[in-house]
Parts: sequence; structure tokens; C-alpha cells
Amino acid sequence: MGKNKNKNRFWGGRDVSPEGDDMEEKRDKMKEKEEIPEEVAESQEATSADASETDEVTAEDVDLSSEEDNARNEVEELRSQLEKEKKEYMFLMAEFDNFRKRTLREKSELIKNAAESAFKGLLPIVDDFERALKATEGVGDAGAVREGMELIYKKLKKYMEQNGVREMDPEDRDFDADRHEAISAVPVPDESLKGKILDTVEKGYTINDKVLRHAKVVVGQ
Repeated sequence: MGKNKNKNRFWGGRDVSPEGDDMEEKRDKMKEKEEIPEEVAESQEATSADASETDEVTAEDVDLSSEEDNARNEVEELRSQLEKEKKEYMFLMAEFDNFRKRTLREKSELIKNAAESAFKGLLPIVDDFERALKATEGVGDAGAVREGMELIYKKLKKYMEQNGVREMDPEDRDFDADRHEAISAVPVPDESLKGKILDTVEKGYTINDKVLRHAKVVVGQ
């Protein structure tokens, strides 16, 4: 018993027993275990902070990507709108050019045919001259009268021709409904005369190649 007591008092040069050393080691380990959670907590906090920073960076990247997509879509929309407006502009330009050409053509025709009604009113006078000249053919005393009338008639015809009014060809025997007006149809024995102009009752006139007055004719049938 005395030996055991000495062992308990002196172990390894210290006044402690081996069981005391074991207890001390256990306490040290428990302290280390108690200290570990603090280190783990710090590590977890650091990890959480890193994760938070990563989330912030990711959110910023997403925001930048979204802004780039929006900007790209806006550019595409503006480009599409520009192309649409360009096509509309070209269409309007073509329409305006057609309108300008049509207006110039109508104006030119209006100027060219402005005297149409005036010359149409002169045609009966020409007819009267022709009848008077024909009536005085067999009168010897009316030579001077006839000569004067012929001068007036020629002057009037020349003036009309200068302004685009011309007499239709009286030798034309082919009936044309666009130029002739059939006032009578006469039976003919010859088949070749059917549909042909047999006589011109009233001359037809054109102004700038447009019918001013249809020729009144007799047609064979």
C-alpha cells in the first residue's frame, strides 16, 4: 500500500497520479472540442460571405446580360422600323412621280386641245363656204364673188391646219365606227361594197389626231 501511495504522489516527476493525467488530457481534449465550433463558425461565416459575394456578382452579371438583351432588341426594333419607313418613303416617291407625270400629260393635252370647242364652232362656217362655192360654180357673173370666197375659205382652212385641225380623208371607203357615223344604209348589188362608204354627207375632222367631228356617211349593205 505504501508503494501505491508513492506512485500516486510521484509520477513522472510530478505530484500527480496517472489517473490525474488522464483526466487532464480529457479536459484538454474537451477544451479543444469546445474551441473547434468557434473555428467552424468562423469558417461558415466566411463561406457564407463568399457565397453572398458570389450571389451579388451573379446578379450583376444577370442584370448586365438582361440590359444587353434589351439594348439588342431595341436596336433590332429600330432597324426594322427604319426599313419600314424607308419602303414607305420610296412608295410615296414613286406615287408622287407618277402623279407628276400624269399631271404634266393632262396639262399638255389640255393646252393642245384648248381650242377644240372654238374650232368645232367654226366647222359649220366652213360647211357654208363650201356650199356657197358649189352653188356659184355655174354663175358667170359671180366669178369675182367666188374668187373672194375661195380666198377666205383657203385662209380659214390653213388657219385650222396650223392649229391641228384637219379634214378626214374623203377617199377612205372603209367604214370605221370610231371615225364615221352612218346616217343611212343603202342596199348594194355588189358584195364588195357591203360595209363600204358610198357617200359622205358631212365631212369629219380631227384635232391633233383626235376626232373633233365624226364624218356622216352613207354605208352599203
